Amino acid sequence: MVAFADRAIEKLRARGNPLCIGLDPYPDLIPALFGDARSGVSAVERFFQEILPIAARHASAVKPQMGFFEPYGEEGYRVARTLSAEAQSLGLLNILDAKRGDIGSTAEGYARAAFGDAPGFNADVLTVNPYLGRDSLEPFVAAAEKRGRGVAVLVRTSNPGARDLQDLPVDGAPLWERVAEMIAPYASRLKGENEWSGLMAVCGATYPDEARRLRALLPNTLFLVPGFGAQGAGAADAVAGFVAGPHGLEGGFVSSSRAALYPQAAAVGKTMAAWREAVDTAMAEAAAALRAAIQG
Repeated sequence: MVAFADRAIEKLRARGNPLCIGLDPYPDLIPALFGDARSGVSAVERFFQEILPIAARHASAVKPQMGFFEPYGEEGYRVARTLSAEAQSLGLLNILDAKRGDIGSTAEGYARAAFGDAPGFNADVLTVNPYLGRDSLEPFVAAAEKRGRGVAVLVRTSNPGARDLQDLPVDGAPLWERVAEMIAPYASRLKGENEWSGLMAVCGATYPDEARRLRALLPNTLFLVPGFGAQGAGAADAVAGFVAGPHGLEGGFVSSSRAALYPQAAAVGKTMAAWREAVDTAMAEAAAALRAAIQG
């Protein structure tokens, strides 16, 4: 069994950029070429079946956001699971963005659903919320340790409201730093042979100074970086918490969803060929920007 951290860093180095494509199906943004995504999930499935091969040319991972699939009910869950498997068959890592958080047997159930074989997602990584404390993290870390997977913990998120709680002072440091200190001991349990850990930290691209501080607190932890693109952060800010590696800066995945999935040129495209070209261009530009940022 190869540790997730080893698989991830090998793929990132081979790709040469840290781009991760968020699979966020906004019903109002999916072009009519694929059908009406507001009336059913079949248009969503067709849309992402076209997206995935393009993503495989430019990115190392995809990040299905379950909050967009679950409103479709049982069929939405099925589509998310199917797309996750298709992404992995194309060589993409699958980061399941479900932000689970609970204790005891309930957390164990969430972990089985994320990491288990069908009807589970067989995900490479699951995002989790740490605000119930250490005992809420243990079932997820234990399951990931057993199956060679990763756990991405919310630490310094990209949304403006993050400051409402994450900046509150706790014994002389902001709460998000205390969360980083709390999860640090788990990093060794998910560490690969390359010294990176699959105990990941979610750190928003919109807070580059905090990313640098977080790297000092979690030197071997891979980052999952949202906020690049539509949320306003540039490539340099997105990799602010990365460190020097064999081929440039490295240290995690940078996620883009709306900017990569729904570029303006794709929205006005009248044919499937025009749509594909627009999306391919958007992803290529995102990958190129990140490649330039890690090369300095």
